[in-house]
Amino acid sequence: MTDFPIHTDRKPTLEASLATATLPTARILDAALAGRELTQAEGKTLFEAEGADLAAVLHTADAVRRQRVGDRVTFVVVRNINFTNVCYMACQFCNFGIRKDAAGAEWLSLDEVARRAEEAWRRGGTEVCIQGGLHPDLPADYYVQILEAVKRRVPNIHVHAFSPFEIWYGVRKSRIPLAAHLSELKQAGLGSMPGTAAEILDTEIRLQLTRNKLSADEWETIIRAAHGAGIRTTATIMYGHIDGPAHWAAHIARIRAIQKDTGGFTEFVPLGFIHEQTRLYRDHPAARPGPTATENLKMHAVSRLMLAGHIDNIQVSWVKLGPQMAHAMLGCGANDLGGTLMNESISRAAGASHGQEITPSEMVRIIRAAGRVPMQRNTFYDTVEDFSDHDPADIAPLVERSRGANPVAFLGERATAMAAR
Repeated sequence: MTDFPIHTDRKPTLEASLATATLPTARILDAALAGRELTQAEGKTLFEAEGADLAAVLHTADAVRRQRVGDRVTFVVVRNINFTNVCYMACQFCNFGIRKDAAGAEWLSLDEVARRAEEAWRRGGTEVCIQGGLHPDLPADYYVQILEAVKRRVPNIHVHAFSPFEIWYGVRKSRIPLAAHLSELKQAGLGSMPGTAAEILDTEIRLQLTRNKLSADEWETIIRAAHGAGIRTTATIMYGHIDGPAHWAAHIARIRAIQKDTGGFTEFVPLGFIHEQTRLYRDHPAARPGPTATENLKMHAVSRLMLAGHIDNIQVSWVKLGPQMAHAMLGCGANDLGGTLMNESISRAAGASHGQEITPSEMVRIIRAAGRVPMQRNTFYDTVEDFSDHDPADIAPLVERSRGANPVAFLGERATAMAAR
Protein backbone atom coordinates (compact mmCIF):
# COMPACT_ATOMS: atom_id res chain seq x y z
CA MET A 1 0.00 0.00 0.00
CA THR A 2 2.21 2.83 1.29
CA ASP A 3 4.96 3.30 3.82
CA PHE A 4 2.72 5.71 5.75
CA PRO A 5 0.86 3.87 8.55
CA ILE A 6 -2.67 5.25 8.55
CA HIS A 7 -3.91 3.21 11.49
CA THR A 8 -1.26 2.33 14.04
CA ASP A 9 -0.79 2.73 17.76
CA ARG A 10 2.22 4.99 17.20
CA LYS A 11 0.96 7.29 14.48
CA PRO A 12 3.01 10.51 14.75
CA THR A 13 1.35 13.76 15.68
CA LEU A 14 0.40 16.20 12.95
CA GLU A 15 3.11 18.56 14.17
CA ALA A 16 5.72 15.81 13.92
CA SER A 17 4.63 14.96 10.39
CA LEU A 18 4.86 18.59 9.30
CA ALA A 19 8.28 18.94 10.97
CA THR A 20 9.73 16.12 8.85
CA ALA A 21 8.30 17.44 5.56
CA THR A 22 10.34 19.60 3.20
CA LEU A 23 9.84 23.34 3.63
CA PRO A 24 7.84 23.93 0.39
CA THR A 25 5.40 21.13 1.22
CA ALA A 26 5.11 22.16 4.87
CA ARG A 27 4.25 25.72 3.83
CA ILE A 28 1.47 24.51 1.53
CA LEU A 29 0.07 22.27 4.26
CA ASP A 30 0.26 25.01 6.86
CA ALA A 31 -1.78 27.19 4.48
CA ALA A 32 -4.37 24.43 4.07
CA LEU A 33 -4.66 24.05 7.85
CA ALA A 34 -5.16 27.81 8.13
CA GLY A 35 -8.02 27.67 5.64
CA ARG A 36 -6.29 29.25 2.65
CA GLU A 37 -7.41 28.02 -0.78
CA LEU A 38 -4.62 26.05 -2.47
CA THR A 39 -3.60 26.93 -6.00
CA GLN A 40 -3.58 24.46 -8.88
CA ALA A 41 0.24 24.50 -8.83
CA GLU A 42 0.25 23.73 -5.11
CA GLY A 43 -2.14 20.85 -5.73
CA LYS A 44 0.25 19.44 -8.33
CA THR A 45 3.12 19.70 -5.84
CA LEU A 46 1.12 17.73 -3.27
CA PHE A 47 0.25 15.05 -5.85
CA GLU A 48 3.99 14.60 -6.45
CA ALA A 49 4.81 14.21 -2.75
CA GLU A 50 6.80 11.17 -1.63
CA GLY A 51 8.24 9.87 1.63
CA ALA A 52 7.92 12.24 4.57
CA ASP A 53 6.13 14.79 2.38
CA LEU A 54 3.48 12.23 1.48
CA ALA A 55 3.01 11.26 5.14
CA ALA A 56 2.46 14.92 5.98
CA VAL A 57 -0.04 15.36 3.12
CA LEU A 58 -2.11 12.40 4.30
CA HIS A 59 -1.96 13.48 7.92
CA THR A 60 -2.97 17.05 7.05
CA ALA A 61 -5.87 15.85 4.91
CA ASP A 62 -7.15 13.82 7.85
CA ALA A 63 -6.88 16.90 10.09
CA VAL A 64 -8.72 19.11 7.59
CA ARG A 65 -11.40 16.44 7.25
CA ARG A 66 -11.88 16.57 11.00
CA GLN A 67 -12.06 20.38 10.89
CA ARG A 68 -14.65 20.42 8.13
CA VAL A 69 -16.95 17.46 8.89
CA GLY A 70 -15.86 15.89 12.16
CA ASP A 71 -15.74 12.12 12.72
CA ARG A 72 -18.99 11.20 10.98
CA VAL A 73 -18.72 8.81 8.04
CA THR A 74 -21.84 8.67 5.92
CA PHE A 75 -23.43 6.26 3.47
CA VAL A 76 -26.64 6.14 1.47
CA VAL A 77 -28.91 3.13 0.92
CA VAL A 78 -29.30 3.08 -2.84
CA ARG A 79 -29.94 0.73 -5.72
CA ASN A 80 -28.15 1.10 -9.05
CA ILE A 81 -30.35 0.39 -12.06
CA ASN A 82 -28.42 0.15 -15.33
CA PHE A 83 -31.38 -0.05 -17.69
CA THR A 84 -29.45 -0.94 -20.84
CA ASN A 85 -25.93 -2.09 -21.59
CA VAL A 86 -26.28 -1.26 -25.29
CA CYS A 87 -24.07 1.66 -26.28
CA TYR A 88 -22.39 2.69 -29.53
CA MET A 89 -20.07 5.37 -28.11
CA ALA A 90 -17.10 2.98 -27.88
CA CYS A 91 -15.28 4.83 -25.10
CA GLN A 92 -11.82 3.29 -24.78
CA PHE A 93 -11.90 3.00 -20.97
CA CYS A 94 -15.29 1.27 -20.79
CA ASN A 95 -16.24 -2.36 -21.35
CA PHE A 96 -19.89 -1.93 -20.37
CA GLY A 97 -21.46 -1.03 -23.72
CA ILE A 98 -22.19 -3.66 -26.37
CA ARG A 99 -24.06 -3.67 -29.69
CA LYS A 100 -27.78 -4.27 -29.61
CA ASP A 101 -27.51 -7.56 -31.54
CA ALA A 102 -24.72 -8.94 -29.32
CA ALA A 103 -25.21 -11.84 -26.96
CA GLY A 104 -26.01 -10.47 -23.53
CA ALA A 105 -27.54 -7.23 -24.80
CA GLU A 106 -30.07 -5.98 -22.26
CA TRP A 107 -32.75 -3.31 -22.24
CA LEU A 108 -35.01 -3.38 -19.20
CA SER A 109 -38.68 -2.60 -19.63
CA LEU A 110 -40.07 0.48 -17.89
CA ASP A 111 -42.05 -1.83 -15.64
CA GLU A 112 -38.90 -3.71 -14.63
CA VAL A 113 -37.06 -0.46 -13.85
CA ALA A 114 -39.98 0.62 -11.67
CA ARG A 115 -40.17 -2.81 -10.03
CA ARG A 116 -36.50 -2.64 -9.08
CA ALA A 117 -37.02 0.83 -7.64
CA GLU A 118 -39.94 -0.44 -5.56
CA GLU A 119 -37.87 -3.38 -4.35
CA ALA A 120 -35.14 -0.95 -3.26
CA TRP A 121 -37.69 1.15 -1.38
CA ARG A 122 -39.03 -1.90 0.43
CA ARG A 123 -35.46 -2.80 1.46
CA GLY A 124 -34.92 0.62 3.03
CA GLY A 125 -33.47 2.43 0.03
CA THR A 126 -33.92 6.18 -0.16
CA GLU A 127 -32.47 6.56 -3.66
CA VAL A 128 -32.19 4.84 -7.01
CA CYS A 129 -29.28 5.70 -9.29
CA ILE A 130 -30.37 5.15 -12.88
CA GLN A 131 -27.93 5.17 -15.80
CA GLY A 132 -27.56 3.27 -19.04
CA GLY A 133 -25.78 3.07 -22.34
CA LEU A 134 -26.66 5.35 -25.23
CA HIS A 135 -28.91 2.88 -27.06
CA PRO A 136 -29.53 3.92 -30.69
CA ASP A 137 -33.22 3.01 -30.46
CA LEU A 138 -34.13 5.04 -27.36
CA PRO A 139 -37.32 7.06 -28.00
CA ALA A 140 -36.96 10.83 -27.85
CA ASP A 141 -38.75 11.04 -24.48
CA TYR A 142 -37.37 7.82 -22.97
CA TYR A 143 -35.65 9.44 -20.01
CA VAL A 144 -38.90 11.17 -19.11
CA GLN A 145 -40.71 7.83 -19.43
CA ILE A 146 -38.28 6.20 -16.97
CA LEU A 147 -38.82 8.94 -14.40
CA GLU A 148 -42.59 8.82 -14.72
CA ALA A 149 -42.64 5.02 -14.43
CA VAL A 150 -40.54 5.06 -11.24
CA LYS A 151 -42.47 7.92 -9.64
CA ARG A 152 -45.84 6.26 -10.36
CA ARG A 153 -44.66 3.14 -8.55
CA VAL A 154 -42.59 4.74 -5.76
CA PRO A 155 -43.53 8.43 -5.42
CA ASN A 156 -41.24 9.20 -2.49
CA ILE A 157 -37.98 7.64 -3.66
CA HIS A 158 -35.24 10.03 -4.76
CA VAL A 159 -34.20 9.53 -8.39
CA HIS A 160 -30.52 10.27 -9.03
CA ALA A 161 -30.16 9.71 -12.73
CA PHE A 162 -28.59 10.39 -16.12
CA SER A 163 -24.99 11.44 -16.57
CA PRO A 164 -24.14 14.58 -18.57
CA PHE A 165 -23.46 12.26 -21.53
CA GLU A 166 -27.02 10.95 -21.26
CA ILE A 167 -28.35 14.50 -20.97
CA TRP A 168 -26.39 15.38 -24.13
CA TYR A 169 -27.95 12.34 -25.82
CA GLY A 170 -31.44 13.28 -24.61
CA VAL A 171 -31.08 16.77 -26.09
CA ARG A 172 -29.92 15.23 -29.36
CA LYS A 173 -32.79 12.73 -29.42
CA SER A 174 -35.55 15.14 -28.37
CA ARG A 175 -34.26 18.08 -30.40
CA ILE A 176 -35.16 20.56 -27.71
CA PRO A 177 -32.82 23.03 -25.99
CA LEU A 178 -30.76 21.89 -23.01
CA ALA A 179 -32.61 24.10 -20.51
CA ALA A 180 -35.98 22.83 -21.72
CA HIS A 181 -34.84 19.21 -21.55
CA LEU A 182 -33.58 19.62 -17.98
CA SER A 183 -36.82 21.34 -16.97
CA GLU A 184 -38.82 18.48 -18.47
CA LEU A 185 -36.76 15.89 -16.57
CA LYS A 186 -37.05 17.78 -13.29
CA GLN A 187 -40.81 18.05 -13.67
CA ALA A 188 -41.00 14.30 -14.33
CA GLY A 189 -39.18 13.55 -11.06
CA LEU A 190 -35.44 13.90 -11.57
CA GLY A 191 -34.01 14.74 -8.15
CA SER A 192 -30.28 14.98 -8.89
CA MET A 193 -27.67 13.84 -11.42
CA PRO A 194 -24.45 11.84 -11.23
CA GLY A 195 -21.51 13.94 -12.38
CA THR A 196 -19.97 11.04 -14.22
CA ALA A 197 -18.64 11.25 -17.81
CA ALA A 198 -16.21 13.86 -16.49
CA GLU A 199 -13.29 11.41 -16.72
CA ILE A 200 -10.44 13.96 -16.88
CA LEU A 201 -11.46 17.48 -17.85
CA ASP A 202 -8.52 17.86 -20.23
CA THR A 203 -8.94 18.02 -24.01
CA GLU A 204 -5.74 16.15 -24.89
CA ILE A 205 -6.56 13.25 -22.57
CA ARG A 206 -10.26 13.13 -23.51
CA LEU A 207 -9.42 12.83 -27.20
CA GLN A 208 -7.65 9.58 -26.36
CA LEU A 209 -10.30 8.32 -23.95
CA THR A 210 -13.49 9.12 -25.86
CA ARG A 211 -12.45 10.83 -29.10
CA ASN A 212 -13.87 13.93 -27.35
CA LYS A 213 -17.46 12.86 -28.05
CA LEU A 214 -18.46 14.85 -24.98
CA SER A 215 -15.86 17.58 -24.58
CA ALA A 216 -14.79 19.01 -21.26
CA ASP A 217 -16.51 22.27 -22.16
CA GLU A 218 -19.75 20.45 -23.05
CA TRP A 219 -19.63 18.53 -19.77
CA GLU A 220 -19.21 21.79 -17.86
CA THR A 221 -22.01 23.48 -19.82
CA ILE A 222 -24.44 20.67 -18.96
CA ILE A 223 -23.40 20.63 -15.29
CA ARG A 224 -23.78 24.40 -14.98
CA ALA A 225 -27.18 24.25 -16.68
CA ALA A 226 -28.30 21.50 -14.30
CA HIS A 227 -27.22 23.53 -11.29
CA GLY A 228 -28.96 26.57 -12.74
CA ALA A 229 -32.16 24.53 -13.06
CA GLY A 230 -31.97 23.51 -9.39
CA ILE A 231 -30.70 20.00 -10.13
CA ARG A 232 -27.71 19.23 -7.92
CA THR A 233 -25.01 16.83 -9.07
CA THR A 234 -22.02 14.92 -7.87
CA ALA A 235 -18.54 15.65 -9.23
CA THR A 236 -16.15 12.88 -10.27
CA ILE A 237 -12.68 12.23 -11.63
CA MET A 238 -11.45 9.03 -13.31
CA TYR A 239 -7.71 8.64 -12.83
CA GLY A 240 -4.89 6.15 -13.21
CA HIS A 241 -4.82 5.59 -16.98
CA ILE A 242 -2.86 8.00 -19.24
CA ASP A 243 -3.10 10.95 -16.88
CA GLY A 244 -0.91 12.40 -14.17
CA PRO A 245 -0.54 14.99 -11.38
CA ALA A 246 -0.88 18.04 -13.63
CA HIS A 247 -4.18 16.73 -15.05
CA TRP A 248 -5.50 15.84 -11.59
CA ALA A 249 -4.78 19.24 -10.09
CA ALA A 250 -6.27 21.05 -13.11
CA HIS A 251 -9.40 18.89 -12.98
CA ILE A 252 -9.98 19.56 -9.28
CA ALA A 253 -9.36 23.28 -9.75
CA ARG A 254 -11.97 23.35 -12.54
CA ILE A 255 -14.51 21.52 -10.37
CA ARG A 256 -13.82 24.03 -7.60
CA ALA A 257 -14.34 26.97 -9.95
CA ILE A 258 -17.74 25.60 -11.00
CA GLN A 259 -18.71 25.07 -7.38
CA LYS A 260 -17.75 28.63 -6.45
CA ASP A 261 -20.13 29.88 -9.13
CA THR A 262 -23.05 27.47 -8.67
CA GLY A 263 -22.84 25.68 -5.32
CA GLY A 264 -24.48 22.71 -7.02
CA PHE A 265 -22.07 19.84 -6.27
CA THR A 266 -22.98 17.60 -3.33
CA GLU A 267 -19.74 15.62 -3.20
CA PHE A 268 -16.50 14.76 -4.99
CA VAL A 269 -15.97 11.14 -5.98
CA PRO A 270 -12.55 9.88 -7.12
CA LEU A 271 -12.98 6.87 -9.42
CA GLY A 272 -9.89 4.80 -10.09
CA PHE A 273 -9.53 3.38 -13.61
CA ILE A 274 -10.48 -0.32 -13.79
CA HIS A 275 -8.28 -1.63 -16.58
CA GLU A 276 -8.66 -5.39 -16.96
CA GLN A 277 -11.22 -5.63 -19.77
CA THR A 278 -10.78 -2.25 -21.47
CA ARG A 279 -9.57 -1.36 -24.95
CA LEU A 280 -7.62 1.55 -23.51
CA TYR A 281 -5.37 -0.76 -21.53
CA ARG A 282 -5.07 -3.31 -24.33
CA ASP A 283 -4.36 -0.86 -27.13
CA HIS A 284 -2.80 2.31 -25.71
CA PRO A 285 0.97 1.97 -25.19
CA ALA A 286 1.00 4.49 -22.32
CA ALA A 287 -2.02 3.16 -20.43
CA ARG A 288 -1.38 2.06 -16.86
CA PRO A 289 -3.24 -0.72 -15.00
CA GLY A 290 -5.15 1.72 -12.85
CA PRO A 291 -3.86 3.90 -10.02
CA THR A 292 -1.37 2.62 -7.48
CA ALA A 293 -2.36 2.35 -3.85
CA THR A 294 -0.30 5.47 -3.14
CA GLU A 295 -2.06 7.38 -5.94
CA ASN A 296 -5.41 6.42 -4.43
CA LEU A 297 -4.32 7.84 -1.09
CA LYS A 298 -3.03 11.02 -2.74
CA MET A 299 -6.22 11.56 -4.75
CA HIS A 300 -8.49 11.46 -1.73
CA ALA A 301 -6.11 13.55 0.38
CA VAL A 302 -5.33 16.28 -2.15
CA SER A 303 -8.95 16.60 -3.24
CA ARG A 304 -9.85 17.14 0.42
CA LEU A 305 -7.23 19.87 0.71
CA MET A 306 -8.00 21.63 -2.60
CA LEU A 307 -11.79 21.51 -2.17
CA ALA A 308 -11.99 22.37 1.54
CA GLY A 309 -14.76 24.85 2.19
CA HIS A 310 -16.23 24.34 -1.27
CA ILE A 311 -17.01 20.61 -1.50
CA ASP A 312 -16.62 19.08 1.94
CA ASN A 313 -17.89 15.58 1.17
CA ILE A 314 -15.15 13.38 -0.28
CA GLN A 315 -16.50 9.96 -1.19
CA VAL A 316 -14.72 6.63 -1.45
CA SER A 317 -15.84 4.27 -4.21
CA TRP A 318 -15.70 0.87 -2.51
CA VAL A 319 -16.77 -0.66 -5.85
CA LYS A 320 -13.55 0.58 -7.46
CA LEU A 321 -11.20 0.12 -4.50
CA GLY A 322 -12.75 -2.67 -2.47
CA PRO A 323 -13.65 -2.39 1.22
CA GLN A 324 -10.08 -2.70 2.52
CA MET A 325 -8.72 0.23 0.50
CA ALA A 326 -11.92 2.18 1.14
CA HIS A 327 -11.24 1.68 4.83
CA ALA A 328 -7.74 3.15 4.35
CA MET A 329 -9.12 6.23 2.56
CA LEU A 330 -11.03 7.15 5.71
CA GLY A 331 -7.65 7.92 7.28
CA CYS A 332 -6.57 10.46 4.66
CA GLY A 333 -9.46 12.82 4.04
CA ALA A 334 -12.56 10.86 3.00
CA ASN A 335 -15.81 11.07 4.96
CA ASP A 336 -18.33 9.14 2.85
CA LEU A 337 -18.51 5.51 1.71
CA GLY A 338 -21.08 6.08 -1.02
CA GLY A 339 -23.93 3.68 -1.53
CA THR A 340 -24.93 0.17 -0.57
CA LEU A 341 -25.80 -0.20 -4.31
CA MET A 342 -27.69 -3.54 -4.36
CA ASN A 343 -26.68 -3.87 -8.03
CA GLU A 344 -23.73 -2.55 -10.01
CA SER A 345 -22.60 -3.61 -13.44
CA ILE A 346 -20.53 -0.85 -15.08
CA SER A 347 -17.38 -1.29 -12.98
CA ARG A 348 -17.72 -5.07 -12.98
CA ALA A 349 -17.92 -5.05 -16.79
CA ALA A 350 -14.51 -3.36 -16.85
CA GLY A 351 -13.05 -6.03 -14.58
CA ALA A 352 -13.71 -4.84 -11.03
CA SER A 353 -13.88 -7.67 -8.52
CA HIS A 354 -16.10 -5.68 -6.14
CA GLY A 355 -19.67 -4.56 -6.58
CA GLN A 356 -23.22 -5.81 -6.20
CA GLU A 357 -23.96 -4.88 -2.59
CA ILE A 358 -22.71 -3.99 0.84
CA THR A 359 -25.54 -4.05 3.34
CA PRO A 360 -26.06 -1.22 5.85
CA SER A 361 -24.80 -3.48 8.64
CA GLU A 362 -21.58 -4.10 6.73
CA MET A 363 -21.16 -0.38 6.05
CA VAL A 364 -21.48 0.31 9.75
CA ARG A 365 -18.87 -2.34 10.56
CA ILE A 366 -16.36 -0.81 8.12
CA ILE A 367 -16.88 2.66 9.58
CA ARG A 368 -16.59 1.54 13.18
CA ALA A 369 -13.44 -0.45 12.42
CA ALA A 370 -11.91 2.85 11.27
CA GLY A 371 -12.80 4.40 14.63
CA ARG A 372 -15.44 6.67 13.14
CA VAL A 373 -19.16 7.35 13.68
CA PRO A 374 -21.52 5.73 11.13
CA MET A 375 -24.43 7.76 9.78
CA GLN A 376 -26.96 6.90 7.09
CA ARG A 377 -27.67 9.93 4.88
CA ASN A 378 -29.87 10.83 1.97
CA THR A 379 -28.69 12.13 -1.40
CA PHE A 380 -28.22 15.66 -0.09
CA TYR A 381 -26.35 14.61 3.06
CA ASP A 382 -29.24 15.07 5.46
CA THR A 383 -29.08 12.50 8.26
CA VAL A 384 -31.51 9.59 7.90
CA GLU A 385 -30.29 7.62 10.93
CA ASP A 386 -27.42 7.93 13.40
CA PHE A 387 -25.84 4.54 14.13
CA SER A 388 -23.49 5.77 16.84
CA ASP A 389 -25.29 3.70 19.48
CA HIS A 390 -27.10 0.92 17.63
CA ASP A 391 -26.91 -1.31 14.57
CA PRO A 392 -29.03 -1.28 11.40
CA ALA A 393 -31.68 -3.93 11.01
CA ASP A 394 -30.17 -6.99 9.36
CA ILE A 395 -31.12 -7.68 5.75
CA ALA A 396 -29.79 -10.40 3.51
CA PRO A 397 -27.85 -9.27 0.42
CA LEU A 398 -30.08 -9.02 -2.64
CA VAL A 399 -27.67 -11.25 -4.57
CA GLU A 400 -26.69 -14.48 -2.85
CA ARG A 401 -22.97 -14.64 -2.05
CA SER A 402 -20.72 -17.63 -2.19
CA ARG A 403 -19.07 -18.76 1.03
CA GLY A 404 -16.18 -16.48 1.93
CA ALA A 405 -17.41 -13.59 -0.23
CA ASN A 406 -18.32 -11.31 2.68
CA PRO A 407 -16.98 -7.90 1.62
CA VAL A 408 -15.97 -6.99 5.18
CA ALA A 409 -14.39 -10.30 6.14
CA PHE A 410 -10.98 -8.63 6.11
CA LEU A 411 -12.03 -6.57 9.14
CA GLY A 412 -12.15 -9.58 11.45
CA GLU A 413 -8.52 -9.43 12.56
CA ARG A 414 -8.60 -5.63 12.88
CA ALA A 415 -11.79 -5.71 14.95
CA THR A 416 -10.27 -8.34 17.24
CA ALA A 417 -7.11 -6.29 17.65
CA MET A 418 -9.04 -3.10 18.39
CA ALA A 419 -11.19 -4.88 21.00
CA ALA A 420 -8.06 -6.12 22.74
CA ARG A 421 -6.59 -2.63 23.21
